[in-house]
Amino acid sequence: MSIAEILDTMEYGPAPESDKEARAWLKGLGGETKLFIGGQWRKAKSGASFETTAPATGEVLARIAQANAADVDAAVKAAARAQPAWAALPGHQRARYLYALARLVQRHSRLFAVLESLDNGKPVRESRDIDIPLVARHFYHHAGWAQLMEGELADKEPLGVCGQIIPWNFPLLMLAWKIAPAIALGNTVVLKPAEYTSLTALLFAEMCQKAGLPEGVVNIVTGDGATGEEIVNHPGVAKIAFTGSTEVGRKIREATVGSGKSLTLELGGKSPFIVFDDADLDAAVEGVVDAIWFNQGQVCCAGSRLLVQESVHDRFVAKLTARMETLRVGDPLDKAIDIGAIVHPVQLERIRALVETGVREGAVLHQPRAAVPAKGCFYPPTLLTGVHPAATVSREEIFGPVLVSTTFRTPAEAVELANNTEYGLAATIWSETLSLALDIAPKLKCGVVWVNGTNMFDAGVGFGGYKESGFGREGGREGLAAYCKPKWLGRAKPVVELPAPQPNGEVLSAGFIDRTAKLYIGGRQARPDGGYSRPVVSPSGAVVGEVGEGNRKDIRNAVEAARKAASWSTASEHGRAQILYYIAENLEARAAEFAERLAAMTGRRKAATAREVAASVSRLFSYGAWADKFEGAVHRPPLRGVALAMNEPLGILAIACPEAPGLLGFVSAFAPAVAMGNRVVVVPSASQALAATDFYQVLETSDVPAGVVNIVTGEHAELALELAKHEEVDGIWYFGNSQTAANVEKASAGNLKQVWAETVQRDWFSAAQGEGREFLARATQVKNIWVPYGE
Repeated sequence: MSIAEILDTMEYGPAPESDKEARAWLKGLGGETKLFIGGQWRKAKSGASFETTAPATGEVLARIAQANAADVDAAVKAAARAQPAWAALPGHQRARYLYALARLVQRHSRLFAVLESLDNGKPVRESRDIDIPLVARHFYHHAGWAQLMEGELADKEPLGVCGQIIPWNFPLLMLAWKIAPAIALGNTVVLKPAEYTSLTALLFAEMCQKAGLPEGVVNIVTGDGATGEEIVNHPGVAKIAFTGSTEVGRKIREATVGSGKSLTLELGGKSPFIVFDDADLDAAVEGVVDAIWFNQGQVCCAGSRLLVQESVHDRFVAKLTARMETLRVGDPLDKAIDIGAIVHPVQLERIRALVETGVREGAVLHQPRAAVPAKGCFYPPTLLTGVHPAATVSREEIFGPVLVSTTFRTPAEAVELANNTEYGLAATIWSETLSLALDIAPKLKCGVVWVNGTNMFDAGVGFGGYKESGFGREGGREGLAAYCKPKWLGRAKPVVELPAPQPNGEVLSAGFIDRTAKLYIGGRQARPDGGYSRPVVSPSGAVVGEVGEGNRKDIRNAVEAARKAASWSTASEHGRAQILYYIAENLEARAAEFAERLAAMTGRRKAATAREVAASVSRLFSYGAWADKFEGAVHRPPLRGVALAMNEPLGILAIACPEAPGLLGFVSAFAPAVAMGNRVVVVPSASQALAATDFYQVLETSDVPAGVVNIVTGEHAELALELAKHEEVDGIWYFGNSQTAANVEKASAGNLKQVWAETVQRDWFSAAQGEGREFLARATQVKNIWVPYGE
């Protein structure tokens, strides 16, 4: 083709990237990879291996070592040996290692990019310009946190050995997301790359050697799902970080119950891409291209559900289908192509099957006329229009270059459709009216919202989801929480629950005692559904009073009442603060009565119980103070824009309070939750339940809206388990014994609700242990709203 013809047609010619250096590196493997354990390259003990192939051609690139239980055990032991010395290094020394890793990634950036594209099938333009620079950015950013840890996180310490399991869609970037924060804060890691895409992780292990990283700080074990299962189940692992499917994430949640392992899950998504009628439609079309056809749509936060305002739908679809005709599908090493290869034939067949299902269910199929390469795992950019919100392709994550479209009429309907999914990872809003976009963004139940842009990421801005998209954050200050713990926690003793005293027939005759204390549901006193009550007994065996015996139906009613109180979550922080102060004021007015009640239930001296009441009043004041001060942040990532990090309530939060102290434990648990805008269902201490049933009289006189605080008394373990099972409960806090904690964790896997199960003794009177940012962070989840600016 002549230059004149090129200028006339404006077609892209081939622009192949050389794979010479990558091929040389592969040749140096000798045909089969090894495991990286304790700073050394080792053969898999079983000698087993499997092929990894290039998705674009089907060519075998290498054989990957299959690690077994013995290999994982060796890696965990190597990491455990290295961890104390690594954590003891001054932060500056750890920072220097992370800085060295960042520089090495940059110096070998083209080798990493080409190898990633060979192994994964993504366009080299994406791996070169997006993935690898972000990898370096993560190590630079977390080198800074290593440097600052001793000052900024002075009350925190590392967890220990972290097991990390990453997916195949962003192999090296996911490695950086996991390893950089872990080792920055003094942890060591055992990482398993995805079965399909292990090569860049092994190249990174070579960079660890070149950087002189101490042996055992980073260990890379390759293998299939069985290898990952060995990491999850290993007793020497203190934390599991997993990115992958919701199905596997749920299994990991179940596998780690009762182990004490910290857990973060970044799972699937079905993210909405909302186009309002005032949007720049041409820009929005380019946004769609980035949202769903970037990385072949193999992105957990891909904007795979297109929601277009009805008045502009036909115009927008016409523009979009015209743009689809210009997208180029082909060799990932050709810098002039837009869409590379699907990672594996298994994934390709899944995509085909789901598209066929969508058409069978009534969707209209749009694909460009240009043929895709006959050889390799390629699939064309695809749009399905006329899709019903209940259709299979609207509900299931396709994880491919497939976009499904529907319409909406009003902003309220757009929000309803966007939230009509069990997932909650990300969303995109396209509108020229910033006030509209910033009104919609907080209403979307997801962890990331992009305004007039999409798929923007940075190490300094947290990423993660709501609901069945998992919990925890990667990146940002909030991402550090997954890799450290309060220093006092390592010295804490386990909870010991003593046998409850048995009634001896004596009944205390104090005049204030109400022997028919009810439950408190929806702002009203309610009799228990079962019609039973249970005694509250003093240490001597005297019956102090009786409380209702709550059951599953009472829990259901309490959760329903909390659901109806949703306006509390959007109430002003100042308004919530005033109500907490008012609760404190009304508790103070009845301090003597509460102190006497506590003395009767516990047998303690009045001076001690008066101290507990005073501490409870103080704690309410603390959370009244925090209600309008636990604010987010405005991040300035290295692009033209800002990211607004907003602390949002979980929603409906279940709380099983510590057994003692009865009043202070109750207040210390529910107050931070409601201060942050959650609605709560509280199971108070069983032995000191009258402190909570007396408290509803304080709530009734303190302007607390109905349903914000619900109190269900009864068998602690049974009620906690019912709350953990409930699909409309968004999170649960449990303070108590390890067996019930394990049961709660297991039951929570149904909707992957966030769980804080604490089985150690906490000093509830201490400001350092009994209140503060730890509780507030547990009561919130961070939403990052990206707002670009400029022409």
